Amino acid sequence: MKRIVSLLFLLIFIPKINAQEYFPNNESIQHKNNNYTAFTNAKIIVSPSLIIEKGTLLIQSGKVVAVGTAITIPKNSVSINLEGQSIYPNFIDMYSSFGIEKPKRTERSQDPLYDTKKEGYYWNEHIKPEADAYQNFKYDTTKAEELLKAGFGVVATHINDGVAQGTGTLIALNNEEQSNRLLADKISNNFSFTRSVTSNQAYPSSLMGMMALLRQMYYDLDWYKKGNATTKDLSLDALIKNEKLIQVFATEDKLNSLRAAKLASEFGLNYIMKGGGNEYERIEEIKKTNAKFIIPINFPEAFDVSNPYQASQLDFADLLAWNQAPTNLKVLSDNGITFALTTDNLKKLEDFRTNLLKAIQYGFDKKKALESLTTIPAALLGRSDEIGSLKVGSLANFLITSGELFDKETVIYENWVQGAKYVITDRTVKDIRGEYTLSLDNKSYKWKINGEIAAPNSELSVTETEKLNTKLSVTNNWVSLIISAKDTTAVKFDRLTAYLDNSQNISGKAISFDGKESIWTATKTAPFVKKIDSTAVNKNIELIPLTYPNLAFGNVEKPKQEILLFKNATVWTNEKEGILEETDVLVKNGKITAIGKNLSDAGATVIDAKGKHLTSGIIDEHSHIAISRGVNEGGHNSSAEVTIEDVVNSDDVNIYRELAGGVTTSQLLHGSANPIGGRSAIVKWKWGSAPEEMIYKDSPKFIKFALGENVKQANWGIDNPTRFPQTRMGVEQVYMDYFQRAKEYDAAWKAYNSSGKKNKQKAPRKDIELQTLAEIINKERFISCHSYIQSEILMLMSVAEKFDFKINTFTHILEGYKVADKMKEHGAGASTFADWWAYKFEVNDAIPYNGPIMHNAGLIVAYNSDDAEMSRRLNQEAAKAVKYGAISEEEAWKFVTLNPAKLLHIDDKVGSIKIGKDADIVLWNENPLSIYAKAEKTIIEGVVYYDTTKDAEKRVLIAKERNQLIGQMLEEKNKGMKTQEPKKKDKKEYHCDTLEQY
Repeated sequence: MKRIVSLLFLLIFIPKINAQEYFPNNESIQHKNNNYTAFTNAKIIVSPSLIIEKGTLLIQSGKVVAVGTAITIPKNSVSINLEGQSIYPNFIDMYSSFGIEKPKRTERSQDPLYDTKKEGYYWNEHIKPEADAYQNFKYDTTKAEELLKAGFGVVATHINDGVAQGTGTLIALNNEEQSNRLLADKISNNFSFTRSVTSNQAYPSSLMGMMALLRQMYYDLDWYKKGNATTKDLSLDALIKNEKLIQVFATEDKLNSLRAAKLASEFGLNYIMKGGGNEYERIEEIKKTNAKFIIPINFPEAFDVSNPYQASQLDFADLLAWNQAPTNLKVLSDNGITFALTTDNLKKLEDFRTNLLKAIQYGFDKKKALESLTTIPAALLGRSDEIGSLKVGSLANFLITSGELFDKETVIYENWVQGAKYVITDRTVKDIRGEYTLSLDNKSYKWKINGEIAAPNSELSVTETEKLNTKLSVTNNWVSLIISAKDTTAVKFDRLTAYLDNSQNISGKAISFDGKESIWTATKTAPFVKKIDSTAVNKNIELIPLTYPNLAFGNVEKPKQEILLFKNATVWTNEKEGILEETDVLVKNGKITAIGKNLSDAGATVIDAKGKHLTSGIIDEHSHIAISRGVNEGGHNSSAEVTIEDVVNSDDVNIYRELAGGVTTSQLLHGSANPIGGRSAIVKWKWGSAPEEMIYKDSPKFIKFALGENVKQANWGIDNPTRFPQTRMGVEQVYMDYFQRAKEYDAAWKAYNSSGKKNKQKAPRKDIELQTLAEIINKERFISCHSYIQSEILMLMSVAEKFDFKINTFTHILEGYKVADKMKEHGAGASTFADWWAYKFEVNDAIPYNGPIMHNAGLIVAYNSDDAEMSRRLNQEAAKAVKYGAISEEEAWKFVTLNPAKLLHIDDKVGSIKIGKDADIVLWNENPLSIYAKAEKTIIEGVVYYDTTKDAEKRVLIAKERNQLIGQMLEEKNKGMKTQEPKKKDKKEYHCDTLEQY
């Protein structure tokens, strides 16, 4: 019967040998071991959900053939008794550049490259889906050993370069059998928000440019797949082939993850996001993406804050990140987000286990930890049948440990990959630690052995005060002890060796410095007791509560809409009623619901506004704050395809500062690097909300144009500028050319939509840039144009009239007073500075009376900031209209409220205090045009986003928490933990002419 069972076992569990046996062997005698190896009496974690006590794992030819408690072990088996030890599936890293040479940065040229030099590929060199990691792969044994020591058995690796980075490959870390390493030559299609370092092509230079480039790529892919193209594109061909692979997007930041999710939603994609480790700061929004993640655990080190001056330079957000980052994995897990872990971004691989144990210490579940390193990455890779667990048929990829894997004291002995053993720590080494009496040449010594089992330390004493220098090593159960002479100047050593039969008594041969042989013995007198340093016991630091946003002045809870009743205020209505004295205003459901005397509401919070002024919120028509990674996309002379809406940065502290200055709404504009810039974002400053929640609902469509020095690169510092245009007359031709092309593009689509589909004609290519310009011609999108010189202002109005549309707003418009009549005739508005002049040559004719002159000519005139600092004081800018133009206070106030609302076509909702309008209002301590005026409350849609009383409380709390964090970091340093040098972050404030490349 036993014979029959054994035969059946062999038939069921001996798989076909799949090794590539046809490979020649020129290094040794060809021999392949097809025997079984049985690991018995072990605690086997088959998967995080299946644990077998005192089980047997049977492997053959690199695979698991049986696992359980009643396994029949074939005769030709090597049995390994793992009594008291554990077996775990080894780890999988889904995101790495293992075996890939780091791409070499192309030498930067003074002459930017605007068009690709590659033929047959996509028009942009930062799109490289044809890149093949396996064709560039070279197995790195040294790096593989580091990964093996960290517990990894399989890695996905790719070329981390470019926006579309091409395919990744899946590699087993098998240091013995080269032919078995490749698990999949193509496993992933990789993307990122970074340019290729191997290309000098100027576009995209910004994050919004990268978003636009990816959109256009996907539109082109769809168009190409449908057979509409007349030419071959190897990049798009590669994208088509890569569609069935997993799509991995390296976002590296919580807000970038939301941006990538936006792209995924638009195109029906399913990205696996490689995050940045700060997802906990926006966990609600991260959860709503329904995306799966790959998460790094490169927790920041504490800062060395021993120098008070240096400590004072640290950003509060950086201090918070150190305190809170270890909670990220727990937060993700608690919110049901599926994620795998990666070693990416670690300075040293050995920090991986340290940081993982720290995350567990901060509440990350151990089972979830194992899942994130085994079954989850296997499932995300679509390889659960062969990696991630120890079920029958899986690769024999496992760890042998001394105990529970995520216990700090556990030792990882071996890492097996495809049945090949890699020894990390010799598990057969006997534990000889303890106290002994050592006898040598009729002398007795006290011998203490401590340290780690595989790396013990030795201390040999003649008396309590007299100690000898020793060096101890244990290899293959052989003990070697070298004793140095007391006289350190003498080269005299006694060498002691012994084979370990047991660790209680040791006996062997000794050879003295003069060559004399003798016998030495050591008798154990006391067991090893590990000393626990009470000061070194890891305990969680006190966590600083998360805020929205998670930086200085953030809210512990997101503010909520309220019913508010302002009593006896001086109300600046901006309507025909004018300024009302001693008047009540009721705010309910985010709207202004009543204005009058003696108002009441049982559910309202009553605010005594007697002696105070209530106004509509300030609207800044021209701002550049709260924009991520670039305000200009200057890689082309037209960037109509980009939009600021993609890159709103909800974590910019300038938002809070604007609220403190009474600003509730801003238009975030592209810079002035090119004649046709990007689309703008109209936002409400809802401090603590996500970027998408800040964008004005059903926002009118705007785009930034620019004239003057900036667009013709006169002030770019390029020795030999080559981008067209280089003259002001060339700027006009850019407009004429693009609008003519847009007109033809629009006509082509209209013709196709009316009859082309029926006649099965090829569809025109969808071009986001030309589509945007066609919206202008079709009067669906408005232009805000950066302008100075009167001749150019007249030129652009002339171009617009040729294509039958109007320029909505000339911004800056510092020579507007010269052409106000022509602007009035054309129908343009003006958004200008109150008194900026002479800051560059084309501004020499600017005067502070410009705004009032245009206003008196009948134009809608607004004052804007174009500056983070000035935006906080736009109330004072409005007052300058009174000084320089004798404008009434009521009309001057409209320069920063109702007039910009009209220019932005949102005056039906904001800009005045009127029943039915949004409750975007500000309570001032006195006349808002006064230099002494302060905003006491700034309210958007019935939510108080700024309050002077709460601001004072926040300042006290920030000081307290900052001091607490510095104290925690000093404690870390005193414990001997790693610290980093404090560095001040210089935040760059954007202006129209700010040029960067990301």
